[in-house]
Amino acid sequence: MTEYEGVIGLEVHAELLTESKMFCGCRVVDSVEEDPNRAVCPVCLGMPGMLPVLNRRAVEYAMRVALALNCTIHPHNIFARKNYFYPDLPKAYQISQYELPLATGGWLEIEPELGVVRRIGVRRVHMEEDTGKLTHTENGGSLVDYNRSGVPLLEIVSEPDLHSAEEAYVYATKLRQILRYLDVNSGDLEKGVLRVEPNISIRPKGTDQLNTRTEVKNLNSFRILFLATEYELERQANVLDNGGEIVQETRGWNEADKRTFSQRIKEDAHDYRYFPEPDLPPLHIDDAWIERVRAELPELPDAKIARYRNDWGLSRYDAELLADEKVTAEWFEAAVAAGGEPKAIANLLLNNLFKLMNESGQSLDEIDVSPEGLVALTELVEQQTINNNIAKSVLVEMFETGDSAETIVRAKGLAQVSDSDAILAAVQAAIDQNPAQVQQYLDGKDKLMGFFVGQVMRAMKGKANPGVVNQLVEQELDALK
Repeated sequence: MTEYEGVIGLEVHAELLTESKMFCGCRVVDSVEEDPNRAVCPVCLGMPGMLPVLNRRAVEYAMRVALALNCTIHPHNIFARKNYFYPDLPKAYQISQYELPLATGGWLEIEPELGVVRRIGVRRVHMEEDTGKLTHTENGGSLVDYNRSGVPLLEIVSEPDLHSAEEAYVYATKLRQILRYLDVNSGDLEKGVLRVEPNISIRPKGTDQLNTRTEVKNLNSFRILFLATEYELERQANVLDNGGEIVQETRGWNEADKRTFSQRIKEDAHDYRYFPEPDLPPLHIDDAWIERVRAELPELPDAKIARYRNDWGLSRYDAELLADEKVTAEWFEAAVAAGGEPKAIANLLLNNLFKLMNESGQSLDEIDVSPEGLVALTELVEQQTINNNIAKSVLVEMFETGDSAETIVRAKGLAQVSDSDAILAAVQAAIDQNPAQVQQYLDGKDKLMGFFVGQVMRAMKGKANPGVVNQLVEQELDALK
């Protein structure tokens, strides 16, 4: 049988987080939560004689994305009419861009395997307006909600540089991360504000031809993107191995059967009869505007990860977790800026605070522990006022009550005991009470020292200075040799 490789490109549609729509003053609302057809006007409903006006903020959001994806932003932009007839399109055409898009020629680096970095081309980034939303009823009818009609939409089209379902998944998740870092999209696939559609074909491995492709639509999670892409690659291979031909078509995903299914024959660009939008003048973007937008770009995830590792000595794993969400990175950096030691803050945040958040269902912007509060807790450890184990229990109390670390330590008498005489008494008691373990230690079972340390810590309710405990246990046991 022929060995094939996938040839996959992704089309990503991202609604932009502007307050108003792309070509009118209607507010952008949550189409899932808002009552249908409440955020509409004659412009976005396509009433005769209504003229569109371009949303400047939407253009700047689109420019942010284009720059973050290393694209060239073109000074001369033209909007076009994309003509097709469907109930969710009130004008019977969509205002989009075709021959002269906002930006082209970019790239995004992904790492599908540890140490394997691939640069995926970004063919184009262009602006358009979203359509309405259809809901099909059980009696065969359909309902249309135009709240979403006219919402600013960005289409990001990759080159067909992806070769597997895994690479498609990694590319899509990284692109979503960047969109969220740029504050231009919430990344919520379930609400449809971010939609990912793979174009999939296969070819014999080692060749470079581009063959007939299919497009899979209506994928509302990255897990389904992975499953649908994997299924479609296997289906196309089976078709070709059995002497069949791939049909250019749009396919959907059946979650119950875990398979794709044919929806309609795929249209080509000429089927839409694109022509320049006569009601919008050309959009000119000068260098000064581009540089203003570039200066406002935040530090992106890859740069943060590199800085966390190089400047603060964090592990790759910890750096990636901290940079995964912008809100987490900002909280962590606020703690470091407040004087926190980066590794100590990272350990408590990732290993302890995240656990408490998961159990309570709260996010970082909802909890009562502040970055400064966590720094104060780590300072108590550095000053040897409390040890690491006590710090973890204090953090739980901080999370539940909102009290400061110092208040909790003082109120509960949790300050660490470093008095050698008090600890020595507990060490001698542990030795006297465990003669069998003492003899085993003297016979060469050195690991039993940990047993005696545990006995002392238990006797002193975890408040003893671990360093002093270890030193005195070793001293007293060795004196018996």
